Amino acid sequence: MYAVIKTGGKQYRVVAGEKLKVEQIPADVGTEITLDQVLMVGEGESVKIGSPLVSGASVKLTVLSQGRHDKVKIFKMRRRKHYQKHQGHRQNYTELRVDAINA
Repeated sequence: MYAVIKTGGKQYRVVAGEKLKVEQIPADVGTEITLDQVLMVGEGESVKIGSPLVSGASVKLTVLSQGRHDKVKIFKMRRRKHYQKHQGHRQNYTELRVDAINA
C-alpha cells in the first residue's frame, strides 16, 4: 500500500517502513505524528484519489531526527564591474519514518 501526502508545500509518495526528509516540522525526536493531508491512496490496481483530500485517510509517522542539509553556495558576479557576492544557505529538515497508512 502506498500514499501520496502533502507537507511543507511539497508532495511525497510514501510506503510503510520508508524514511524520508521533509521540510522542518516542530516536533521532538521520537514522537509519533499523524498527517491527514493524504491526496491519494493506492494498493495494487485499486487507487483512491481525493478531491483534493481522501476523506478518513491518514499516515502515521515517527520523527527520527532534526537536522540541516549540506550547504548550497551562491555566487553572483558581474564581469568587468568589480561586483562579486558570496552567500551560503543550509535548509532545515525533519527525517521521518512511515509507520502505517490508514485508508
